[in-house]
Amino acid sequence: DYGNCVGVPTLGGEVDFAPGYTGNPLVNAMCVGLLRESDLTLAKAHGVGNVLLAMGSSTGRDGIHGASFASEDLSEKSEARRPQVQVGDPFTEKLLLEAMLELIQQRLVVAIQDMGAAGLTSSSAEMAARGGVGVEIETDKVPTREPGMTPYEIMLSESQERMLIVAEPDRVAAIQAVCAKWELSATPVGRVTDDGLFRIRHDGVTVAEIPGHRLVDDAPIYYPDAIESPEAVERRARRPSNPPIADARNALLLLLDDPSIASKRWVFEQYDSTVQGSTLIGPGGDAGVLKVADTEFGLALTVDCNSRLVALDPYEGGKATVAEAARNIACTGALPLGITDCLNFGNPERPEIFFQFKEACRGIAEACTAFDTPVTGGNVSLYNESPSGAIDPTPTVGMVGLLEKLSYRVGSHFQQAGDRILVLGDTTGALGGSAYWSTVRDFVGGQPAKVDLTRERALQRFLIDGARRGLIRSAHDCSTGGLAVALAEAAIGGPYSTAGVGIRVDLGGYAAGVDDIGVLYGEDHGRVVISCRPDQVAALALLAAETSIPLFDAGEVGPAGGAVDLAVGSGRYSWAVDQLRHTYFSAIPRRMSHVDEDRAAA
Repeated sequence: DYGNCVGVPTLGGEVDFAPGYTGNPLVNAMCVGLLRESDLTLAKAHGVGNVLLAMGSSTGRDGIHGASFASEDLSEKSEARRPQVQVGDPFTEKLLLEAMLELIQQRLVVAIQDMGAAGLTSSSAEMAARGGVGVEIETDKVPTREPGMTPYEIMLSESQERMLIVAEPDRVAAIQAVCAKWELSATPVGRVTDDGLFRIRHDGVTVAEIPGHRLVDDAPIYYPDAIESPEAVERRARRPSNPPIADARNALLLLLDDPSIASKRWVFEQYDSTVQGSTLIGPGGDAGVLKVADTEFGLALTVDCNSRLVALDPYEGGKATVAEAARNIACTGALPLGITDCLNFGNPERPEIFFQFKEACRGIAEACTAFDTPVTGGNVSLYNESPSGAIDPTPTVGMVGLLEKLSYRVGSHFQQAGDRILVLGDTTGALGGSAYWSTVRDFVGGQPAKVDLTRERALQRFLIDGARRGLIRSAHDCSTGGLAVALAEAAIGGPYSTAGVGIRVDLGGYAAGVDDIGVLYGEDHGRVVISCRPDQVAALALLAAETSIPLFDAGEVGPAGGAVDLAVGSGRYSWAVDQLRHTYFSAIPRRMSHVDEDRAAA
């Protein structure tokens, strides 16, 4: 609702379900903006005597202690301490965004920062610390919407749609005029000082004063013990003892019905994915793609995480999360540029949790170094625990890529009957931490597959070069659920396609010595399913040789509405594509008590 009102398209995301999220659900959002370098404005206060202005909505008691509440273990007693939840006003936010852009374009502000966690306290202290200056806040001048608010409440309020501006005194009137045009207020509430102090005054009385750097730069650094739990080590060494609840054929139906794998159309159809008219590839594929106005290039965006892998092996799981995001970006033909992350973990005071945190960060850092994708920002959310236990470690990675020309873009789904289907990368049939073991064997454990970052980087080059040369018709990452799920998803088609397509695939020569289950549902990294015209196979094989990427010619795309036929060793498996579509698209609506129907096919 918020994004729709503000007018920001929602291009995709990640939806995952696990028991730990029931008591502590996570919502992470990545917002990507575009600016000219000359318009870059920093949150760095400077200029002694410059004015601090509170811009936007007035200040209430909502969200007080919200940041500290987020950093405690939830228990039965937590409800009594729950702060008043902030209520967002997207229409005011839209006005605020437009006003801020106008102020920046007119060069009216010295610095600007939003009032997020801890509200006016954090925004003013952080801006002052970055600039090496002090600030003085007069809380009695802050516009409030509730009577009798104390300086303490005003400074810690987390009311939404507020910004803090630093401006030269002779620019205040111009700033207020721009804000008035957008029906917003911009009220002077303080000034920049040269004494390095963070000072709060109310009705002329100093009520708090502390060296500013103590709040920002002098926070204590802790070195907690990082010890992997014996249970985690033992879980990695185990294999499932439960018999499978389905054979190899019916396992695919169970996996496509798993809400973590099934289509998220029920979620993203509630969002506007085409507002602003720049969407080239919308939700339901590997990554969304936006065109950049008045240019030939576009931006690809994705958000990824596999918390099950991170829980089993935090280091490899951290690497795998970045690698999957990069594969998704490269599948569109775009070059991975950088990431932001949200590191969601339990209580770091517990050695086993801090071990997860430390090792996942190490894996993310190693992958980002290998891919030349800097971490431009992010946030950390700790203490995600409830009486039912901690969440699985969930380091969510959002990645942005550059599509050099709009014509290079590649979709995720098979396009044309007669096209060849190629599998990039090989498999050992790794089932540790797999969706197959979790869904079909009711077991979470085993050693997840290792990530070969050199191979992943080469695969990215293959996909990007292939897209630039017009050799690839479709490309879909092979990850959760393995090769069978990737092939099925590519055949099922996009969320608003009217029908899927049949495919005929023979994997008999793909992985010698690997059984049918391993070939179909193993989750080795570094694999992608692509399609191309028959006359392009030779060129792609040459490109694969140049980049040292294994390439297997697996089959061909059939007509619309046919069957998905897979041959693996001595096994032959077939599903009507309409059955796969129904299972895939209806899984979440059925559980949400909505009509169990594939409307696109109806």
